[in-house]
Amino acid sequence: MESTAPQSPGGLRTTPSWLLNQAASYAGRLIGEGFAAHDLRGYHYRLLASLAEDGPASQADLGRRCGIDRSDVVAAINDLAGRGLVVRAPDPADRRRNIVSSTDAGADAARRMGETVDRVQDDLLAPLSTTERAQLTRLLTRLLEHHSRH
Repeated sequence: MESTAPQSPGGLRTTPSWLLNQAASYAGRLIGEGFAAHDLRGYHYRLLASLAEDGPASQADLGRRCGIDRSDVVAAINDLAGRGLVVRAPDPADRRRNIVSSTDAGADAARRMGETVDRVQDDLLAPLSTTERAQLTRLLTRLLEHHSRH
């Protein structure tokens, strides 16, 4: 079988930053295609998954929980609300803000998208053993935790 890896100068093929970038690009394509099958995007999944895991929240809190900019949160929630996947209700403690909750359809969409994420992981990590997958996840987590502190 012929390699489908991009051709590049040899020095780059052994550079972790280049390899991470290439793997991330491939992973992004896979997840984008998977979410497109649901007619949704990554922001939608992050918001729905957060609501499923952590419950209702204000738009601002939801954006912070998901690491999504305020204006992007508003646009994504508007889209999700228009599809009947989330509802907004006035916060009883502060009528100036809304609390966002998932609908049953939203919870189902989060579950189906989560299954898509699982399938993408299996495709992306197919050449790795279970032990190697766990090791890769631990190493990437260490890198991200280190660089998120700086």
